Amino acid sequence: MPEFDYDVVYIGSGHGTFDGAMPLAAKGKRVAVIEADKVGGTCPNWGCNAKILLDGPVALQHTLLASDGIVSGDGKIDWAKNKAHKQAAIDVIPDALKGGMEASGIKMYFGHGTIIGEHTVAVDGEPITAENIVIATGLRPHQLDIPGTELGHDSKDFMALDDMPKHMVIIGGGYIGVEFATMANAAGSDVSLVLHDGEALRGFHQPYVKEVLADLESRGVTVVRNQEVKSFEQQGDQIEVALSDDTITTDWVLDATGRVANVENLGLEDLEIEHSPKGIVVNEYLQTTVPSIYVSGDVIDKEQPKLTPTAQFESQYLMHRFAGESDAAIDYPAIATNVFTTPRIAQAGVTVAEAQADPDKYIVQENDLSGDWYRAVDYEKNAKLTLIFNKDKQLVGATEISERAEDSINALLPAIEFGYTPAQLERLVYIFPAIAFDSISKL
Repeated sequence: MPEFDYDVVYIGSGHGTFDGAMPLAAKGKRVAVIEADKVGGTCPNWGCNAKILLDGPVALQHTLLASDGIVSGDGKIDWAKNKAHKQAAIDVIPDALKGGMEASGIKMYFGHGTIIGEHTVAVDGEPITAENIVIATGLRPHQLDIPGTELGHDSKDFMALDDMPKHMVIIGGGYIGVEFATMANAAGSDVSLVLHDGEALRGFHQPYVKEVLADLESRGVTVVRNQEVKSFEQQGDQIEVALSDDTITTDWVLDATGRVANVENLGLEDLEIEHSPKGIVVNEYLQTTVPSIYVSGDVIDKEQPKLTPTAQFESQYLMHRFAGESDAAIDYPAIATNVFTTPRIAQAGVTVAEAQADPDKYIVQENDLSGDWYRAVDYEKNAKLTLIFNKDKQLVGATEISERAEDSINALLPAIEFGYTPAQLERLVYIFPAIAFDSISKL
């Protein structure tokens, strides 16, 4: 076997890397990580961590307003302070992650990594070799291909705003579009949310999605449906957004039309590794067509949700593979996902749509939680849970709309993943009173 500089070299330093790279290095493997931007990648710097910090005051405001005067005040959000708090909390993360990786024995390289051979990566021209290479370069915001597209902003720009614009147009009905519409509205912006068609959050139970959109509209958000965006044009200090049937003049535009894989300038073409804007094609071992080159995280072209926990799972799977602890194909578990709106929607396992399409295999149980007494603690008036069982009465899927849907689905996840029987569920004695108890009691 030829001698390499490292056992594994990772391109990118996000969750698709460090969750597996650090324990791999701790097991004695020689590991290097290449990063062209901030250590930690999207999630801590411009994604999950940053978003939830900005959302915290929004959820607090909505609870205060729902108290109907029991807690006094109008819940006005000081966006500048909110942004500063977010930044102070996340600014420490890159150095902390860098320090943790180096302490575990990982060699950090800073620059752009290009694969120039089956076992070689050039970092700004400097070649380093490894038995295995892992591409974990993630996603970036999509940009509309229209006249004036440079006038639009992305999610990074939104989370860096020092002051909330008086009026904002948000284009797109995915996670980012709907979540950021919730935040901007709560911070006092007059928001127009533009949807290409009448639906948003396509992966979620649409009756629940309609309730989220109705809640946004009740708070003053204008939801513009069935419109194609034609152009952005500067008009003085404002921007004119031309739609197929209308024109909106605004102070600021968020282009939330999706995300695309970072596959450019990696050397994939020279090695004939199949890829597209959706990501890099892999087999059941996360290998490309070049056996020594693997992929981890959101840059994979896959059916599973492109989420931080999915990337963590993939990174840890590769760690066990590289450590010689397993040669099995990756076996994805039930993956829970959540949209941080008000109310939230969370789900895991078999979806309602899948269950309704196969009634001979699944039983769908709908539950209205709004009358459950514990919901009154947070002044909650809208809470519903749909459970999906197989014919053996095992829970195989769940979706909830409520103010704390993520906590409920997290509590239900072990039952979904491990197929708990009714008898096993009876042996789970949960904390009471607690929000998760509410959902578990419906099983």
